[in-house]
Amino acid sequence: MSRTEVLDPEVAQALSALSATAKQGLGDPALAELVVIRASQLNHCAFCLDMHLAVARKHGVGEKQLDLLAAWEEADGVFDERERAALALTEAVTVLTDGFVPHDVFANAARHFDEGTLAHLIALVVAINNWNRMMVARRIPPGGFRP
Repeated sequence: MSRTEVLDPEVAQALSALSATAKQGLGDPALAELVVIRASQLNHCAFCLDMHLAVARKHGVGEKQLDLLAAWEEADGVFDERERAALALTEAVTVLTDGFVPHDVFANAARHFDEGTLAHLIALVVAINNWNRMMVARRIPPGGFRP
């Protein structure tokens, strides 16, 4: 089952375009996959996890990073400072516990990403959160992804 089979084709096309543009602008396919996997973990989206874990492996993301991604804050030495800044921002944008992204999280990300790349990182988090919500709301199970 493809995403376009469970969503209106125009919606799927728009979400796909946003995702592709954000990933391209981020310029780091492995980091992009870590970001979308972490957001998908937080959102409990099995379909997206299944898909992006496979894509991450194709982009060379190591098993240790994939295994410890859910506990990245405690996984000293597994994620570099840039990855940690991206993951912290991903969590802040995804969860929005206090209704906003904490200043220190944003400031740290801004130290590791230039303005354009940071905008693409945020767009990527927004895009995967949209996908997660669409797939979870539609109760789309894992295992149907076809590259």
